[in-house]
Amino acid sequence: MAGRARAAIALLAVALAAGRLAAQQPPADTAVENSQQRLIEIRRERQRLQGEMERLRGQVHSLSSEVQNLKDQVRTTGRIVSELDLQIVAMGSQIGRKTADLIIAQDALAEKLAVLQYRLIAIAKRGPLYQAQVLFAAESFGDLLSRYKYLYLISRQDRQLVADVEALRDSAAQGRNVLLTLQGALSRRRDERAEENQQYRQLEQLSQRSLRQSQQQAERTQQRLAQLAKDEARVNDIIASFERRRLADASRGAAASPARIRTADLGQLDWPVNGDIIYRFGRQQLPNGTTIRRDGIGIAVPRGTPVHAIADGTVRSTRSLGTYGPSVVIEHGGGFYSVYLYLSEITVRDGETVSRGQVVAHSGGENSDEHAHIEFQIRGEEGGERGQVRALDPVTWLRRRR
Repeated sequence: MAGRARAAIALLAVALAAGRLAAQQPPADTAVENSQQRLIEIRRERQRLQGEMERLRGQVHSLSSEVQNLKDQVRTTGRIVSELDLQIVAMGSQIGRKTADLIIAQDALAEKLAVLQYRLIAIAKRGPLYQAQVLFAAESFGDLLSRYKYLYLISRQDRQLVADVEALRDSAAQGRNVLLTLQGALSRRRDERAEENQQYRQLEQLSQRSLRQSQQQAERTQQRLAQLAKDEARVNDIIASFERRRLADASRGAAASPARIRTADLGQLDWPVNGDIIYRFGRQQLPNGTTIRRDGIGIAVPRGTPVHAIADGTVRSTRSLGTYGPSVVIEHGGGFYSVYLYLSEITVRDGETVSRGQVVAHSGGENSDEHAHIEFQIRGEEGGERGQVRALDPVTWLRRRR
């Protein structure tokens, strides 16, 4: 009897443990789910940055923008690695809990199977007529009812034992599947982390390289701006010398050339070339934050495009002006001059008289930062003192295009 009591107590404890394990479904790991959601958002941000990088590389821009983009990508990739680290730690903890639950379920199943085996052996030893023998051995009706109730409880306990074994077997199988799934997910996270770490290192190297290139570009830009300022001063000096000569000739009574450009020509002059304006007259801020003053407009045209004189006049200068390359200056009388820069070939000579629409050169500029184009300027005394020639906005003088 004592052995049966101990067996019954053990059976009850195992049944309670099995019921708790079978009924309890492991809750979703909130930390992993939240981290995965953040990971998705961070990867979207990096994808946006990568798209922006492709756009930057497809257009003329300052390397400083690319450097900033790469820094943002490095920062974003670092956040991805951090989220993956968090998930790996959380999954490792979750695998530990699942492994402990699986061990408990397997131990409970082993105990249940041992009890079931004991019962099956006992039933086999007693034979199929055991229940009938127990009932027929009753000495009274009350004894018969007690014996029947005892057999009923034993039978119900045996059925519950079989059900518990099946439930524990299913629970253990489910636990193994969950554990395998988690281990697979953990392995994928580790692979992702390795890839992201490699990308992080590559982005850092690319960022450092781009930073050096940006610094070099800034130095080249400063040098170019300084050279442009010198070249612009040369253009100013050349035109000023021509204007002084013209005024000196006029003071001596020499016949002055008629003015071919007048205020009435505002918005009426022909374009020297047909192309899109790539930079305008006046102050302009470059992508790297440097400010430059343009004394003319840039017109994008393929190399070798014929460049036409905007009005009748006399060629005063056909020389190379440093950064501007081969250049042409035409005097139109009355203190007005037109200037054509970034040329590849000049087709007129100093002192030659040209007419409106005549080809005076062919375009170049392909080696400049703006690529193939010409720069066109108009200089005149409009709005200033006599003898003070200044740069005017060419767009106000050229014919409006539809």
